[in-house]
Amino acid sequence: MRAVIQRVTQAECRVDEQVTGAIEQGLLVFLGIEDADTTEDLDWLAQKIAGIRIFSDEQGLMNKALADINGNILLISQFTLFAATKKGNRPGFTRAAKPDKAIPMYKQMIKKLSTLLQKEVQTGIFGADMKISLLNDGPVTITIDTKNKE
Repeated sequence: MRAVIQRVTQAECRVDEQVTGAIEQGLLVFLGIEDADTTEDLDWLAQKIAGIRIFSDEQGLMNKALADINGNILLISQFTLFAATKKGNRPGFTRAAKPDKAIPMYKQMIKKLSTLLQKEVQTGIFGADMKISLLNDGPVTITIDTKNKE
């Protein structure tokens, strides 16, 4: 799994002009799922997202997690995070999980994050043409790959 995490002061997802998810302060998380992903990857990544300390404390240092600031998550599925760009100019997406695997894992991630945060996670619509708007705070953008734990 790959996640691109952006610290935001606000973020919103629209599908066909309808808001499907919106948050104020928190994290906008783009989530890519590949065929090789397991529930262990999902659990590890969910813990990382819920616990990542990238919000400022009283001294301006990144020491606070979502729970510390009563923050929210907007979770967006994004298969393009597994784009292969080595050859040619047209990206390939063969590593991205097909919907029959990706949808259940995406739903499982929503449930896991909701449980960890003890609040509802806002979402987009899997496979839809989504329009995402955000105000990146910092800017702070972190990438996490469960196959390359750094």
